[in-house]
Amino acid sequence: MFAGEYHCKVDEKGRFIVPSPIREQIEAEGQAVMFLKGPEQSLLLYSMKEWEKVLERTRTTLDEDQSRLFMHFIVSEAGTSEIDKTGRILIPGRLRKLVPVDEDLEITLVGLYHRMEIWNPSEWRRYIARTEDRYEHNMAKIQNLL
Repeated sequence: MFAGEYHCKVDEKGRFIVPSPIREQIEAEGQAVMFLKGPEQSLLLYSMKEWEKVLERTRTTLDEDQSRLFMHFIVSEAGTSEIDKTGRILIPGRLRKLVPVDEDLEITLVGLYHRMEIWNPSEWRRYIARTEDRYEHNMAKIQNLL
C-alpha cells in the first residue's frame, strides 16, 4: 500500500529518485511502473502488478463500448518506465507536460492505497486549499473509520 507525501527533485531529463519506502514496494512487484493522466493536473503511477489488476477489473466490469473508450482514452495515453540502477524513474515526456514543473524542479508524490499521484507542488497546495471545506464537511465520517 502506498501512503504518505514525498517531495522529489526532478532532473533536466524528467527523472526523479523514488523515495526508498515507495521504491521497495515497486521493486517487490517488478521494476516497471505505469503512468496515466490523473485528475486536475496530476499523473497516476501504478506498479505493473497493480496496473494488471486494473486491466483485469476493466475486462470483467466494462461492456464492449466502455472497454473501447477505456482503451482509446486511458490506455492509449499511458506510458511505462522502469526504476534504473540508481533508483530513478523517468516520467514519460508527453505525460511530464501535464504536471508543469516549477523552476525548483520538484514534484510531490502522494500515496493513495494501490497507486501514487504526482503533482506540481504549487498545484498540490492549491488543490488541498480548494478541497479543505469538503474534508471538514466529511471529517466525522473519516474519523469514525480510524
